[in-house]
Amino acid sequence: MTEYIEKIEILISNFNKETIDALDRITVIEHLKKGEILLYQDEICRKSQLITQGVARKFFYSDKKEVTTEFFFKNDTALSFKSYIHQKPSKEIIECLTDVTVETVNYTAFEVAKKQFPQLVEYDILLTELYAIWLEDRLFDFHTLSAKERYEKLLKKSPEYFHHLKLTHIASYLGISLETLSRIRAKI
Repeated sequence: MTEYIEKIEILISNFNKETIDALDRITVIEHLKKGEILLYQDEICRKSQLITQGVARKFFYSDKKEVTTEFFFKNDTALSFKSYIHQKPSKEIIECLTDVTVETVNYTAFEVAKKQFPQLVEYDILLTELYAIWLEDRLFDFHTLSAKERYEKLLKKSPEYFHHLKLTHIASYLGISLETLSRIRAKI
């Protein structure tokens, strides 16, 4: 994740003052409480939210069971990508697992700003590329790493917030049963 942040910071450092000011104007800091919902199922994802503090998770319901697809830690952008891009209802829910601080950018405001400040198009492309790389890495890990290795990788991603993750959410995210997760944790 550090390499992603560095790429974003390098790009932004090359922005002219007008572009930085425009991005600042459309960015809102929000503070949310544990349990609050950032995105409801069937709601259109109208904003991207950069997590600056706390942890959130994305999930959906399948056969009345929650399936966790993503955890969002510091420097992760919390959104339902498909819903955001197509401005169609989300199949997913995003909830705060702790108190969370986010930098929120409204979809419509960002689209307008991109037309006025072309450097923001580069920024948008970079964020999309980084999300695609993250998704590809996650899929690759799912097929090449053992459940134990995937657990350890998740543990390393944000150890300061790891204790806020429920074991049922972790097991779901890893695609394993709670019993298998218990065995893995007993060996570590």
